[in-house]
Order: sequence, then C-alpha cells, then structure tokens
Amino acid sequence: MPELWDIYDKNRNITGKTIARGELMAEDEYHLVVQVWIKNDENKWLISKRAATKSQALKWEPTGGSVLAGGGGKEGGAHTSGEGSKEGALREVKEELGISLDPESGDLFRSFQREQFTWENPGFLDVWVFKDNTPVEDVVLQQEETIDAKWASSEEIVQLIENGEFVPFGKDEYYRELL
Repeated sequence: MPELWDIYDKNRNITGKTIARGELMAEDEYHLVVQVWIKNDENKWLISKRAATKSQALKWEPTGGSVLAGGGGKEGGAHTSGEGSKEGALREVKEELGISLDPESGDLFRSFQREQFTWENPGFLDVWVFKDNTPVEDVVLQQEETIDAKWASSEEIVQLIENGEFVPFGKDEYYRELL
C-alpha cells in the first residue's frame, strides 16, 4: 500500500484530498514534512547518514519525512486527517532510528512554507527539537533509509554543511539559529 499524504492549501488547511508518495501535486497543493533535531545533555545533535540508494546519498542529516494521511479520503463524504506534525516527527524517528522519543521533550522550533522542495513536491516544513540521551550504540537504523548515526557538535555540523557532506538547506538557513 502506498504512503499517503494529506493535501493542504496555501494557507495550510487540509483540503480533504490525499496523494500517494511519488505522485506530483497540482499547483497550489502542498503536503506537510517534518524535520527532527535531537539534542542531548552534552549539547550534541543526533544526525544520520542517508543510504546510498536515496537522493542526497551518503550525506548527513537530521531525521525527517512526510506526515502521513489518515487514509480516510473522502469516503462517506467526510475526510479524516492523519497524523499531526508532532506525531509524524515521533514516527519518523522511531522508523529511521529506532528511538521512542518522549513527546513532552519536543518543541516546534520553526514552521514555514517552501514552494519547492529539492527532492519532491512543495509543502510546509515543521522543524522540531527534542531532548534525548539515547546512546548511539542503541540506535537501530532503517536499512533503506540510513546507514550510520552519530552525535555531533554544532561546530561539526556546520563543518559538514560547509564541506557539502550534509543535506543542503538551500535558502533556508534557519539551521544557523538552531545550532
């Protein structure tokens, strides 16, 4: 069964439509994506390295992905939306890193609209910051998504960005404030 996303309008209202991953959206349609930065008590960030089969292969990144639709579609004339932003963030971390974060340890850092993601459709990006101290040895990587993980200082991440070893942010340089 394909991964389904809720479609939003330009004002971030759910339209009642869904789309399968990989399909192109119509003009003025958007979906919701989350990015999750995990910080430990040593002020280091948990980052992972993308699998060789993915776009931006072998680059480091915070965990993230698309928020899932509820699958309700328009059946019966009603639409039930799926995950919220925070639920999507928690699910992505569990899937990609095998970590169950405490929902109370996370805060929304920034939310904004991007007209065109470098990898797919336009959408809204919610950037979450969670506190967690899971040892890197306890991380369980999702093979088709990630091949490595490590705790890195803000300085190390900036260096990875400058060296082109981190997934690019484009014009969205919010990471400078975050780090």
